[in-house]
Amino acid sequence: MGTGVFAFSLIISLLLRCLASQHPNNTDAFFVSDFFRKMKVAPSSAEGSSSRVCSWRGVSCDGQERVVSLVASGFGFSGPIPESTIGKLSELRVLDLSHNNITGLSLDFAEPGSSLRSLNLSWNKITGPLPSNLGNFKLMESLDLSHNWFTREIPSQVGSLSSLVVLNLSRNLLEASIPVAILGCTSLVAIDLSHNRLSGSLPGGFGVAFKNLSTLDLSENEISGKMPDLSGLDSITYLNLSGNLLQELALGVFRDPLQVMDLSRNQFHGLISQVHHSSVSSWSSLVYLDMSMNELTGYFFPGLEDLSSLRHLNLAFNKFSSQEFHLLEMPSSLEYLNLSKANLTGQIPPRISRLLNMKVLDLSRNHITGNIPELSTKNLQGIDLSVNNLTGEIPKSLQQKLPVMENFNFSYNNLTYCGMKFSPETLESSFIGSQSDCPIAVNPDGIGSVDNKHKDLKLGLALALALSLFFLLAGLISLALALRKRTPSWTVKQPSYREEQNISGPFYFQTDSTTWVADVKLATSVPVVIFEKPLLNFTFADLLSATSHFDRGTLLAEGRYGPVYRGFLPGGIHIAMKVLVHGSMVTDQEAAKELERLGQIKHPNLVSLTGYCLAGDQRIAIYDYMENGNLQNLLHDLPLGLQSTEDWTSDTWEQDNAGIQSITTEGMTTWRFRHKIAIGAARALAFLHHGCFPPIVHRDVKASSIYIDSAMESRLADFGLSRIVGNSMEGDMSRGSPGYTPPEFSELENTLATTKTDVYGFGVVLFELITGKKPIGDEYSEDKEITLVHWARDLVRRNEYSRLIDPKIRETGPEKQMEEALRIAYLCTADLPPKRPSMHQIVGLLKDVEPVTIMH
Repeated sequence: MGTGVFAFSLIISLLLRCLASQHPNNTDAFFVSDFFRKMKVAPSSAEGSSSRVCSWRGVSCDGQERVVSLVASGFGFSGPIPESTIGKLSELRVLDLSHNNITGLSLDFAEPGSSLRSLNLSWNKITGPLPSNLGNFKLMESLDLSHNWFTREIPSQVGSLSSLVVLNLSRNLLEASIPVAILGCTSLVAIDLSHNRLSGSLPGGFGVAFKNLSTLDLSENEISGKMPDLSGLDSITYLNLSGNLLQELALGVFRDPLQVMDLSRNQFHGLISQVHHSSVSSWSSLVYLDMSMNELTGYFFPGLEDLSSLRHLNLAFNKFSSQEFHLLEMPSSLEYLNLSKANLTGQIPPRISRLLNMKVLDLSRNHITGNIPELSTKNLQGIDLSVNNLTGEIPKSLQQKLPVMENFNFSYNNLTYCGMKFSPETLESSFIGSQSDCPIAVNPDGIGSVDNKHKDLKLGLALALALSLFFLLAGLISLALALRKRTPSWTVKQPSYREEQNISGPFYFQTDSTTWVADVKLATSVPVVIFEKPLLNFTFADLLSATSHFDRGTLLAEGRYGPVYRGFLPGGIHIAMKVLVHGSMVTDQEAAKELERLGQIKHPNLVSLTGYCLAGDQRIAIYDYMENGNLQNLLHDLPLGLQSTEDWTSDTWEQDNAGIQSITTEGMTTWRFRHKIAIGAARALAFLHHGCFPPIVHRDVKASSIYIDSAMESRLADFGLSRIVGNSMEGDMSRGSPGYTPPEFSELENTLATTKTDVYGFGVVLFELITGKKPIGDEYSEDKEITLVHWARDLVRRNEYSRLIDPKIRETGPEKQMEEALRIAYLCTADLPPKRPSMHQIVGLLKDVEPVTIMH
């Protein structure tokens, strides 16, 4: 096999050399031929194996055989562009080398600058700074360098491109501020600088300079300060400033023909209701408006109902004043409406059924009461009404639509439904706290006389009663035999009557490494706060009962903050309780304030704080229970399909291993699943860093901090607790865990944790997911290497990716995607913090290598 490949390569090389030798070495034909030869790609031609370069696929020439266009997208070019090849094409007007594996530019690359009109090098792997001689392209109209690895600042020479119409530098690693010189590109119609590290503010006069600009995308950067003055953008139709650090909002400057405006995930604050009705009325062309995840206050701005073209409206996760839902008017053209956590009260107005085009409706996390009205829309694909105070039955017409919807959630209300058509997993995730009211007996055909129905009903009831008694008796006998056979070490101890009465303190508890005291006189006098259910009157006595007085049988783990227990609160609420043994460093008032703040931080990929209890000097943080354990446990500690009773796992792996079985089937041994875990954790960190104000630094990102929920999504835990434990553990917590600690902590004293510390820890986790190896103490093939990071980074530098990929996942997905993910981990674990990308950028990079889902 190897001999055949070598022979084929030799033939191709000789063919290209022969073709090149047929042209003088100063002609365009020679330069193009030499380029293909040095890049080791065989050209194709409509004329067969023609030596005439102008007949090659992707090559166009003028009447004098001079190459004017080279379109070679996806040809398989790899490595840097060689010197003295395409850089010598003096009449070249169009160059498209996108979707290849080019890693660098030649020094003479800008020599054809006097003629080049369009340059597309997107979707390659070009590293280093943008070339400063870009200014040589005086006639350039379209410049696309997106989806590469360009670093440092945008060179000021770009301002010389006065004819430039399209500028796309998105999804690189560019930093610093946008240069003032860019204002010289007055012909620009589209600017895309999204997904970089750009900071600072926009140059003054930005709006006035670009009269023809229709598209502006600056999303996923670190641009800060007040919202730029864009009042001069008279032609703007698409504006995306999402995912930045902008603070002062100015909406009055926008008007038609604006169609898309995305200002989400910034730090905009102030009264949104100050937007004048006259300003809103000038948005008649607006189709898409997203202002979610900011700090906007007051009431919704007036005139929303007049936006007759609006189809997408998202105002979720702000700090609006309490407002009656039924007083709000919405445009009838809406297809997507998200008012999650918008402080809505009252009932859902029946007129919402007039929104006939609605596809997605999210009203979760509000204070809405009453019944769910009938929804007449036929196109509904998703609905989320969770975490409200809704009552009554979910309308049957809506229940009939649910099986064909993409997603729905009615959890944490007081609703009733008939769940016969739903799987147990759906019932557990989408109807939490609701009750099924399905009829006892159902005759689906409705056929037969009244007498036959009565006869069948009596027979069915008798049979059901007999079977119930039989299985009850059999179950009791089996249970008795099992208990006589053995009492497992992990069995939760049931408190005796006398223990249940022991609710007077103080209470002393001990684990293998910690002794902690809850110095309270009466357990029933200490309240437990549950954020989403404030009317539930739980006390410390309920925690004692749930954990059998914090018995070791309920101990899940002992973390750096303290021991973690599991238990069931009254009503079957499954929780995990983390005792912050060092939490007494702050006052009760300070601890409660900080815990309340943490309780407001919600994201699908975070293990959110659901409540707390201040028991004497102890602060007990309460979380949702994670059924499938953490990544450390699943990836390293246990064989697939087994569980540890010392982690957040199912009650007994022998009796209920459904969750772990799904992990085995989904395959911790598949690339798709590991990528899913990685991007979920990345989204969680990106939210903490860029979606919270002030940003939250996790300080201890590692595999054991990432949990897997019942839906097989990754959840990041243990964020934001450092303020509660106080200064006593500040130094220890900042330094992270062995194998995850960045180099700056070993080189400098008194180094404080930053968002770049978290990025490093995430990079280590990403290396773990791809290699399947532990961060320290594993076999790395070379004895001299002592950590995963040192070993992996060295192999990435040498382009020896195949030695890094876990054999278990190698055949389960495109190896190129795994290699790209290794490069992302390499960037994250850079020695110098400024060289590490932001978590927003990492999310974007991981999306680029996301496995394609095949729909059956």
